Amino acid sequence: MTICRSLVTPCSELFGSWSGGVFWVLLCAALLLWTPLAASAKSKHHRAPLPEPELKILDLNVSPNPYIISSGSLQFSSLVQLPKELNGATLLEISSLITSPSRNSFRFLTTRKPLGPHAASTDGAAPPQISVLLTWDGLDQTKIPSGAGLYQFEVRAKLLANGEKGPRTQMVAWPKRGTVEVK
Repeated sequence: MTICRSLVTPCSELFGSWSGGVFWVLLCAALLLWTPLAASAKSKHHRAPLPEPELKILDLNVSPNPYIISSGSLQFSSLVQLPKELNGATLLEISSLITSPSRNSFRFLTTRKPLGPHAASTDGAAPPQISVLLTWDGLDQTKIPSGAGLYQFEVRAKLLANGEKGPRTQMVAWPKRGTVEVK
């Protein structure tokens, strides 16, 4: 019984000893140093939600879904609403990034359409809309046929204006995201 008693030290003896006092001093010093850092941490500023841009992807159809690589191409058909005023924009760019489940295989598709000036509607008529078609041949970035799996895609629309060093982005629509099964 004396062996077991010597192994179990009561708490009052441990914290009453010199090593217990050092432990408490170190613990209190660590808490004092840690507390001001936590209290002075910057809080996240809450911003108001961003207003929806005038450039919008109204509709996006992906066909065929599921996509069989040997059956042809996958088509991303989008309907884009232009803003009432183009403000110098001359190109509409539609792009899509398609990524595999492992993120090792991806493909970036893009197309640009020239825009002509359109009259600003003052009578409340709907803004102009444009249909754009992107096609994917089933090949990845290295031109190798993609493997089977559930691929993610993101379609974006941009208005571009000619600048000194080439086209510059004027306005970006909110992206549309989804998945397509590849067999």
